[in-house]
Amino acid sequence: MYATFLAHQWMSFWRSKGKGGTIATQLIMGFIILYLALVSIFIGYNMEHIIEEMLPGKDVMLVFNGMILYYFTIEFLMRLQLQELPTLAVQPYLHLNIPKSKLISFLNITALFSVFNLLPLLLLFPFSILKINNDFGAFPCIMYLLAITSLVVFNNYAALYFKRLTIGNLKAGILGATFLVAVGLLEYFKVFSIASLSNLVFQTITTTPIAALIFPVAALVMLTINTRFLKGNLYLEELQSAKQKKSSTDYPFLDRFGETGVYLALEIKLILRNKRSRSTLTKGLLFIFYGLLFYKQDKLAADKFWTLLFPAAFMTGNMIMLYGQFMFGWQSAEFDGLLTSKLNIKTFFRAKFLLFTIGSTVLTALVSLYGLISWKILILQFAIYFYNIGITSVITLYFATRNYKALDLSKGSSMNWQGITASTMLQTIPLMLSPYLIYLPVSLLSNPYWGIAAVAITGLAGLLTRNFWTNFLTTEFQKRKYLIAEGFRQK
Repeated sequence: MYATFLAHQWMSFWRSKGKGGTIATQLIMGFIILYLALVSIFIGYNMEHIIEEMLPGKDVMLVFNGMILYYFTIEFLMRLQLQELPTLAVQPYLHLNIPKSKLISFLNITALFSVFNLLPLLLLFPFSILKINNDFGAFPCIMYLLAITSLVVFNNYAALYFKRLTIGNLKAGILGATFLVAVGLLEYFKVFSIASLSNLVFQTITTTPIAALIFPVAALVMLTINTRFLKGNLYLEELQSAKQKKSSTDYPFLDRFGETGVYLALEIKLILRNKRSRSTLTKGLLFIFYGLLFYKQDKLAADKFWTLLFPAAFMTGNMIMLYGQFMFGWQSAEFDGLLTSKLNIKTFFRAKFLLFTIGSTVLTALVSLYGLISWKILILQFAIYFYNIGITSVITLYFATRNYKALDLSKGSSMNWQGITASTMLQTIPLMLSPYLIYLPVSLLSNPYWGIAAVAITGLAGLLTRNFWTNFLTTEFQKRKYLIAEGFRQK
C-alpha cells in the first residue's frame, strides 16, 4: 500500500504543469542540504577543538552535555516556524476500503524524511563517537547515540503535533506560546536552567547508561499522541486544507505554502519577466565575491569579527537589501488593482518574508564556501544569516511602507536612480549599524564569540516572533496604503 501511495505522488509530480521549475528547485535544495550536511560533519568532528577555542578553560564534556537539550529546544522552536507538515491528498482515499491506520502510518513515516532530522545526527554523532567511546566505553556511547536519536524523533513528532493542533485551535496555540515564553523567562532570570538539566541528564547516562531508555519511551509516547490526533482529525484536517489550498500553477513546489505560495509565485514571475528586477538580483550575486577582499587571515586569527560583520551581512542578505529597498514599488503598476482585490495583507507580507528567507538561504549556501578558509567564517555567516531573515527583513519592510515612488521595470538598475528616496537611503543606516549595536557591547563585555552568538540569538528571536512583526507591518501598511497608491500614480 505504501508503494501505491508513493507511485501516486510520483505520477502527480511528473504530470504537474511546472515540473521543470520544481526539478531545478529540488536540485538547488539538494545541493544546499548536501553542503549543510558536510558542514555539520565538519563541525561535529572538530567539536572538541571548537569548544576549547570558544570557551578556554571549560570542561569539554560539561559544555557538550549542557548544550544538547538547549540545542533541541531551539531546534523545536525553529521546526515550528520552518518544518512543513507531511502532505498526502488523503481525501480521494477515504471512501475506499483502505484503513485509516495505513494513511496515518504513511504520513508518520514520510515525516521522518526531513533535513531537520538529519543535521543533528551529523552534528552530534561524530563528537559522541570520538569522545564518549574513548572516555567511557562502547555501551555508554551507544546509549548516548540512542538518546540523541530519540530526541530527534521526539522533536519531529512534537512539532508536527503542535502545528496540527494550533491549525484549528487558537487557544492551544496561545497556551503553547505562553508556555514557551514562560520557560524562556525562567531561563533568563536563572530560576531554571536548561543547560544544567541537560548536563545532569547526559552526565547520568555516561555513568548509568540504562537511564537513556527514558528518551525512546518519550519519543514513542509522542508518536502515539500524534497518531491518535491524526486518527481523530484526519478527514477534517484534509477538508480544511482543501478549502484553503490554492495552486501556484507554474511553481507547484510552492503549493505547500498555500495562499502565501501563490503570492510568492507571482513575485518570482515578476522578477524573471522584468529587466530591472532581474538586473537588481544579478548585481546582488556579484557581491558574493566581497569575501575575497575582506576575509583576511590576520583578521580571522585575531578574532576581529567587527571588521567582517558588514561584509558577511551584505553577502548573505544583499537580496533583502537591494531588492527589498524598493518594496512595494515593484508592484506599483498594479498597486491600485491589488487594493481593490481580495488581498490578504498579512499573507502578502508573509510572501515577502518567505521570498527574503529563500533568497538569503541560497546566498548563505553559496558564500559558505568561504568556510574552506576558516571555520570562524562559517560561524559568523550563519549567525548573520539568522539576523538577516529575522531582523533585517523586518527593517526593510518597515521602510517599504514609507516608499511612495513607482518603478519602471522595463529599465535596468545600472545608473538608474528611479525609486531612490530619502526613505530608501535612510534605511541603510539601521541595516548597517544594528548588528554592531548588538555585537560590540557583548563582545567587549565577554569575547567576540559571545558577540556573534548574541547576533544569532537576536535574529532567531525575530524569526520566532514573525507573526507579531507581520501584524505590526500590516498595521503600518494600512495607515499609509492610500499615500503609497497616490505616490505610485505619479509616474
